[in-house]
Amino acid sequence: MSSFSEMRNLLLFLYDSKIISDEEFLTLYESHSSKNPEFPYSSYPEFDFDQMDESECLAEFRVRKQDITLLANVLQLPDTIRCPQRTTCHRTEGLCMLLKRFSYPCRYSDMIHRFARPVPEISMITNTMMDHIFLSHGHRISQWNFDILSPPMLQEYADVIHAKGAPLSNCFGFIDGTVRPISRPGQHQRIVYNGHKRVHSLKFQSVALPNGLIGNMYGPVEGRKHDASMLVDSNLLQELERNAFSPTGQPMSVYGDPAYPLRIHLQAPFRHGVLTPMMEQFNFDMSSVRVTVEWLFGDIINDFKFLDFKKNLKIGMSSVGKMYLVCALLNNAVTCLYGNKTSEFFGLDPPSLQYYFR
Repeated sequence: MSSFSEMRNLLLFLYDSKIISDEEFLTLYESHSSKNPEFPYSSYPEFDFDQMDESECLAEFRVRKQDITLLANVLQLPDTIRCPQRTTCHRTEGLCMLLKRFSYPCRYSDMIHRFARPVPEISMITNTMMDHIFLSHGHRISQWNFDILSPPMLQEYADVIHAKGAPLSNCFGFIDGTVRPISRPGQHQRIVYNGHKRVHSLKFQSVALPNGLIGNMYGPVEGRKHDASMLVDSNLLQELERNAFSPTGQPMSVYGDPAYPLRIHLQAPFRHGVLTPMMEQFNFDMSSVRVTVEWLFGDIINDFKFLDFKKNLKIGMSSVGKMYLVCALLNNAVTCLYGNKTSEFFGLDPPSLQYYFR
């Protein structure tokens, strides 16, 4: 038979015709029941974005209704999203489907009432959307982005950080690694086990900017990897040596925790020998502004809580690393639209959505 429902209908016919017994019917009916029940999706009304309430849209998609179309435009989504097996949908529906999937740890079956589609279609559409955004725009955070990391902008970042109390006058951002817990894998558990956090995880390295954006992100790497080792693999130091200069040619730097080495373009706290009061004050002042990098990590998880549901983040079964990168990119988009705590703290507005995705 072509589907579980056809087989079950046949069993009902055989049972009604007294061809099979009660025991045979129960055994066969249970063995031919789908693990993912076929919900009556056709009984729900088709997705109609125009009829959605403004507050409902913001709660479900983390983006205001008036900005959904703008986001679809800057992401350069095609009018019709086509999946490999020929399922199609309008780009607005596909974007809303992806945003709802990431905004809260829901199952695909929980989305049926909203989009009136079966689980396989919802899964394929969200994965197609995620792949499109990653392939078309992933370079904006995985590579050196000259649109937001040009010399004049690096100087502007350094000026607002220094004005906020940082002793360094050439620090334009903050570097740190984040550990994202995942479901315990069946194999290679030691590779992804982070002994410090005591979780199986993937790690990412990010450079946070004072306008609330993540300027650069590297990953995923296995959870047991040290931040200093991740720094080497990312080639970020080489990028800094090539591009991190002010308009006057002064070397600009990022600031990290004691795990990072000390370089011209990479500064860290005083940590060797006996610290003088001035050294301790330097560490304290830099720490008070560096905490903003943790705020950005929190923003990603708060806006896209699906990433915080580790039981559903299974490497080998889903693109866990790609999910985090796409959510970080979408978080930058949300920041461009509405700002965040980091941009308010430094008093520096993020660029417009059109500028970031130009």
